[in-house]
Amino acid sequence: MTARHPRSTRLTRLPVAVAGLVTAALALSGCLFADPDTTTQAAPTAGAEPVVEGVPDELLPFYDQRLEWAACAEGFQCTTVTAPLDWDDPDAGEIDLAVIRQRALSGEAEGSLLTNPGGPGASGVSFVRDSIDFSIGDALQESYDVVGWDPRGVGESTAVRCFDAPEMDAYLYDIPAGGRDSAEWDADLEKRAEAFADACEENSGGILPFITTEQSAHDLDLLRAVLGESELDYLGFSYGTFLGATYAKDFPDRVGRLVLDGAIDPAASGEEVGVAQAIGFEAALKTYMGACVAGDTGAACPFAGTADDAMQDLGALLSAVDAAPLPAQDGRELGADSLMTAIIAALYNQGNWPYLTEALTGALEGDPTAAFFLADFYNGREGGEYSDNSTEAFNAYNCMDYPEDPEEAVEETERRIAEEAPTIAPYWSGASVCEHWPYPPTGTREEIAAPGAAPILVIGTTGDPATPYAWAEALAGQLESGVLLTHEGEGHTAYNGSSDCVNEAVESFLVAGTVPQDGLVCS
Repeated sequence: MTARHPRSTRLTRLPVAVAGLVTAALALSGCLFADPDTTTQAAPTAGAEPVVEGVPDELLPFYDQRLEWAACAEGFQCTTVTAPLDWDDPDAGEIDLAVIRQRALSGEAEGSLLTNPGGPGASGVSFVRDSIDFSIGDALQESYDVVGWDPRGVGESTAVRCFDAPEMDAYLYDIPAGGRDSAEWDADLEKRAEAFADACEENSGGILPFITTEQSAHDLDLLRAVLGESELDYLGFSYGTFLGATYAKDFPDRVGRLVLDGAIDPAASGEEVGVAQAIGFEAALKTYMGACVAGDTGAACPFAGTADDAMQDLGALLSAVDAAPLPAQDGRELGADSLMTAIIAALYNQGNWPYLTEALTGALEGDPTAAFFLADFYNGREGGEYSDNSTEAFNAYNCMDYPEDPEEAVEETERRIAEEAPTIAPYWSGASVCEHWPYPPTGTREEIAAPGAAPILVIGTTGDPATPYAWAEALAGQLESGVLLTHEGEGHTAYNGSSDCVNEAVESFLVAGTVPQDGLVCS
């Protein structure tokens, strides 16, 4: 599996309308590291009666949990749900799932809406707690108890643990010895990948074989039941679409209203994912460059000429930074790989373009501050610490979910990326952690039909670099009840963004059960 393809998460905090990168950093820091409310809290609130009809006896101790909700943060309730470590062997141990909810603002919930922000490895708890107004429209907040959770292996749930902060800094940012493509460079990257995998095994308490989407889909059904819901209403973004589709495969009769935004093709192999994303980000980068040289990004463009001219100049900048990394005040050096991480982070949303312009301008002037801000946001880093374990969980899920591809597929990937994404190609692939993972993958890449499921709304954005539009077409076509909604635009995912058409379709479907016309196109 290609090692450097970006995580398919929904970046929810970058597109904040704040003037200036420093001001944005101050605003974002409170969002990234919001502390739970430590004031006196009310007594715990008893949860609903669990739905246990048809549950096998061996799973009843889990499905029959009666939740107790306690106030947390400001205006939210939190609880912990116990799940089997291994759904195929419920006696093998237990894990905890951290759950948060905002009660329906109307005071009369029509039910629970579970939501997953993507990743794999993104925290659903922080997604709801820190970003609910950005992520979830008023109509859904009025009608639903909005529920987020940290999937197994993630965040405040029983989590994958690998490196401490200094080790993670070295893993993500240190520049290998010897120069790119040298034997010394490659050996250094392989050593890092092996050390990362070994640390995950040593520090994760034996959970790594069970950090899979298949296991997580069973956790999702458990959450549905203990919330007192007979069917699942769900809003999944990016990787969350694969989780939602897997749920529909396993529990088609329990599908309520599912929205899968920024869809992943469950049949795409790891190498196919890497190719599609590299080409997608190259295309998004060229679109940005066209806007930049035209003066349409909200900041003075450091490039001139055509979009092709700007892409060539960016290639020269990347090569220059690769040869002579830019020193930062904290002692780190910005190499081409970290600069590419910054570029990718900004391309998730068109609202991030001013930040990208500032980062590239700074790099051309020898100042890596803005680029490090974007790269650090992508990696969940602030002040030398990491706000989450998304890097660890991302690798844990992918190494178990994606079977190893044959060598000829890897060679074809490298050829296509070099040909169709020439600016990105030199900084895309690297040593694979999964080659050193202590457990073989158990996932399969295959089409999901979910026969018997209620209508499932699948959304694709034509200019989405992280989850290309073709994946939404593929998933909607595979699902027997799939309904495709196309958003013509740029950026990753569509709901609660700039399209009223998308918002109305999603909210009418989730609140009223109105199924959009298959093939609806929103600009």
